[in-house]
Amino acid sequence: MELLQLHYFRTVARLEHMTKAAQKLQIAQPSLSKTISRLEEDLGAPLFNREHRKIKLNEFGKVFLKRVDRVFLELDEGRKEILALSKQQENKITLAVTIPRVLPDLLQSFLTKNPNVKFQQFLQSTSSMKDQLIEGKIDYCISSVLIEDPHIIWEPLITEEIHLIVPPGHPFSSRDTIKLAEAKNETFINMHTGYGFRNLTDQFCQEAGFEPHIAFEGDDSTVIGDLVKQGLGIAFVPEITLLHQLDKFPHSLRITEPNCLRTIGIAWSKSSYLSETAHQFREFVKEYFKVLATRLNKKHEFH
Repeated sequence: MELLQLHYFRTVARLEHMTKAAQKLQIAQPSLSKTISRLEEDLGAPLFNREHRKIKLNEFGKVFLKRVDRVFLELDEGRKEILALSKQQENKITLAVTIPRVLPDLLQSFLTKNPNVKFQQFLQSTSSMKDQLIEGKIDYCISSVLIEDPHIIWEPLITEEIHLIVPPGHPFSSRDTIKLAEAKNETFINMHTGYGFRNLTDQFCQEAGFEPHIAFEGDDSTVIGDLVKQGLGIAFVPEITLLHQLDKFPHSLRITEPNCLRTIGIAWSKSSYLSETAHQFREFVKEYFKVLATRLNKKHEFH
């Protein structure tokens, strides 16, 4: 069994199309077919179901693909480790997030102390982040949704309140607190369906006994704040966002019932190699959110 055979198999398994796989690998299709057949002979089992000119990965193939993926992951991690040891690898950290608003201040603070580090940032769904962590494509993800997998470590960083913001002159604007059920007849401006924050706030409304009427959807909290200022509805805003951009949002209210909280955490793969720079970044992130939590607690005590 050769590494080239495994590489060819993985390409065919992902595409489930011999012609497309041959084109991607830039080899002749008959040669590719023979390579896959020899691999199946070595294993003593077929890896694909073949019907006419179509192929589909079977149960044997699916089991074997998982192992092959691990082989290439280990090889890639070994390459990273060797490059780091030989000082050839640049100080780069790959990071995926579901909470982009907290990043500018976090990254700027880290880069002030570590100006030679480069970041590659991705805005991803939770499922995509989990796959990328397992496959070693990213070093960390910072998420407001728990990422559960036996190959991943997820460490909570901070728990924050979710507030409501209302337009100037709104009947609620003279208040500091509110029970969410009181807002059941209001028009809401919220994140797009499918975002972790949208799922969370929909759950809060469900706990309060109503389904929110969504007039506008967006993916930028600043734009949502502007729409609220214009009197087009009310909106949920995370407490950290308010802390960083208080002047960009209208009047906010703490929600006393139900408990509207979210926990932000950092996740990484147990098996992926992490550079010394990446380890330093994780410790920095933990300390950054520890300080942030202290600021939020003082704010609560003041109120």
